[in-house]
Amino acid sequence: MLRLLNLELQKLLLNRTSKILIFVSFILPFFVILLSSLKINVFGFFTLELGELGIFNFPIIWHLTTFFASQFKFFFAIVVVSMIGNEYSNKTLKQNLIDGLSKKEFILSKFYTIVFFSLVSTVLIFLISLCIGLYYSSYNEASIIFRETEFLIAYFIKLIGFFSLCLFFGMLVKRSAFALAFLFILYIVEWIIFGLITWKFNAAIAEKIQNFFPLKSMYKLIDQPFQRIAMTKFPDKVDLTYDYGAHGYEMLIVLSWTALFIFLSFRLLKKRDL
Repeated sequence: MLRLLNLELQKLLLNRTSKILIFVSFILPFFVILLSSLKINVFGFFTLELGELGIFNFPIIWHLTTFFASQFKFFFAIVVVSMIGNEYSNKTLKQNLIDGLSKKEFILSKFYTIVFFSLVSTVLIFLISLCIGLYYSSYNEASIIFRETEFLIAYFIKLIGFFSLCLFFGMLVKRSAFALAFLFILYIVEWIIFGLITWKFNAAIAEKIQNFFPLKSMYKLIDQPFQRIAMTKFPDKVDLTYDYGAHGYEMLIVLSWTALFIFLSFRLLKKRDL
């Protein structure tokens, strides 16, 4: 595993564009710190500091930071599809196979890289969230501090699932731009199917089925935290039935899609004439 991972990291670090995108991918989550220190002047009467509103308290901080950090995943998605596009354009894929790398090892090297960067990103979010929470939170009990850290697991799985989808599209079309376009097309297709099911049956059934779609299932891993914040601040004015938790069955759905995308990527490579 380490040999394959090291091989892929060498390729990425030798590419200037990849290095920049990887750097940006890891720097952007630190903007959550800027968000915590943001001060808003309200019509000149008083200054509102987000960190003082309690939204960075434990355990909600884990939900908030993982949700915002997951919005920056598209930068590393470019790196993932570029990994495949560059292999074809630079002829390194064929050379690797000639040098003795099997097609299975080639796909695994990409997957190990995805897991590695997803893990690094998750560790960064853990440290950022812990620092912000310890600074702003009024709670210091370990049982409260580490409650709901399952959002970190959900974040990790969400990244792996999304990047595995990007890997599959990269293998399918061999071009970075087209692979990213396929993500947008898949998003539209999912909503078209949702609309058809709603028209044929009803919205409740359509929503349950939609939760099994690739992109939607990945989004559902970490739902938006705004309604949850409203529930804590205005319990009499919002819907208290909102389910914001990171559930095991939702993680299982995304892991199933991940396994399918990696398998399909391998099958494409295996059947393709290089």
